[in-house]
Amino acid sequence: MLESVLALGGLVLLRDSVEWEGRSLLKALIKKSALCGEQVHILGCEVSEEEFREGFDASINSQLVYHDLFRDPLNWSETGGALPGGPLGALRAMCRRTDPGPVTIALDSLSWLLLHLPCTTVCQTLHALSHQDSCPGDSSPVEQVRVLGLLHKELHGPGPMGALSSLAQTEVTLSSTAGQASAHILYRKPGQRPTQKIQWFSILPDFSLDLQVGPALESQPYPDLDTPLVDPTTHVTFNLRLSKKEKEAKDNLKLPFQFSSEKQQALLCPGPGQATSHIFYEPDAYDDLDQEDPDDDLDI
Repeated sequence: MLESVLALGGLVLLRDSVEWEGRSLLKALIKKSALCGEQVHILGCEVSEEEFREGFDASINSQLVYHDLFRDPLNWSETGGALPGGPLGALRAMCRRTDPGPVTIALDSLSWLLLHLPCTTVCQTLHALSHQDSCPGDSSPVEQVRVLGLLHKELHGPGPMGALSSLAQTEVTLSSTAGQASAHILYRKPGQRPTQKIQWFSILPDFSLDLQVGPALESQPYPDLDTPLVDPTTHVTFNLRLSKKEKEAKDNLKLPFQFSSEKQQALLCPGPGQATSHIFYEPDAYDDLDQEDPDDDLDI
């Protein structure tokens, strides 16, 4: 099921945590894209290029185009080795690419970009990256562009997390169950309801994925992973349910607006000694008592 993450294209969020890191899964997906013959561009921000390439064989490393922001992201050394324009310039250069064919762009990591750039700028650039046909200056036919973004979810509040989630076609949230890695995968397909799948896996030393069978792999309705479920009846100051005794008292209570048979009988047949009332009507001189034409006085 993790292989299908690469089939949809668009923005793929890999959300890791202190409990389970996500860079190994990012490298495993990069390896799979490279083995499929795709061009792979990597924007490295958090680790050095040597550390990131470690574990890949020579054939995989030869297909990776590494854009290094780790050594000198602000070009303080002025050696000319830094990327022109910094991280924003590197992202815009990827957006203006002219290479044909499917491309995978890996961002290691989105958290680093969010901590150094405005959230709106990052979101706009991510939208342009995953929708290359809308980028000005891109004249090449685009087959498919996939953006893999590593996100450390503890570093960001609900605002940036919600903004990135709205842009993503696929979200992979890493966790562990009984010491085994699991991926909660959320798919958003156009015209369809979002679905969630759970996949247990392990990553081999050569960054190959070893998928494992877990107890519940079928599709499920999508729950919000970031919003905890809250019981609305936890802190109320009144009872929402009646006890058996209270329900019996409620059923036996006669409300004043209910016209019961006893009240009807009392009104129709008053008992002895009860006062009775009569209505006396004396017509006025100008009253119209002609029932055949009640509007005769209007001279219509």
